[in-house]
Amino acid sequence: MLFAALRSVLFIVWMAITVVPVAIAAILLSIFVRGRAVYWTCVFWLRLSIWGARFICGVRHRVQGMEHLPSADSGEAVILLSKHQSTWETFAYPTLMSHPLAYVFKRELLYIPFFGWAMSRMDMIHIDRSKRSEAWSKVAAQGKRLAAQGIWVIMFPEGTRIARGKKGDYKTGGTRLAVETGVPVVPIACATASCWPRKSFLLRPGVIELSIGKPIPSVGREPGELMREVEAWIEAEMRRLDPAAYAAQEA
Repeated sequence: MLFAALRSVLFIVWMAITVVPVAIAAILLSIFVRGRAVYWTCVFWLRLSIWGARFICGVRHRVQGMEHLPSADSGEAVILLSKHQSTWETFAYPTLMSHPLAYVFKRELLYIPFFGWAMSRMDMIHIDRSKRSEAWSKVAAQGKRLAAQGIWVIMFPEGTRIARGKKGDYKTGGTRLAVETGVPVVPIACATASCWPRKSFLLRPGVIELSIGKPIPSVGREPGELMREVEAWIEAEMRRLDPAAYAAQEA
């Protein structure tokens, strides 16, 4: 445990040191250009973080279902709806996918020095959770614009990080956006809490399992019905990826 704690501290130091120059570069670059150049500059830091998690803390990953995503040059938009257990997947997804992503996230993250400042220079959707109707209007308007540009919007239906082996309340914001835009949804299951639990900076060595499902058409669907299908797939897949986390509940 002590060794894991020391490695985790080293990893946090690694992220803190590397974020400063990359964030400054992204902010300066954004003065002259916008869009993908700034995005991929920020993704470079995320790659450094995922690299650090692997080589400092022993956190590796294995992905299934990448073939279910549209090709990078297709111009096809999708809405990614993912299980959310830790910080790891929020860092990893942009590094795993060859297409720019637009996160829907709480605006408080923009206030984090360097990290948040760089995020503010990217074309993403930051919302005030205390103003739900206003937040949804912003998600709908910006989500439609991004989908029209072929950008992949990513949302966490449970709204927050969920403890290992648990299930949160799946909210229909992502499927509402999908139905309104006619864009398919792609469910993602990720068993990340086994290596990086929520509300913890202690990383444990191991292999993180991710599974990307087939796109589910949204045309002609009801948001609630569509989300129930997404939820059923994700939760069933979570039990396959991390059976030990659910064994006690199902005994």
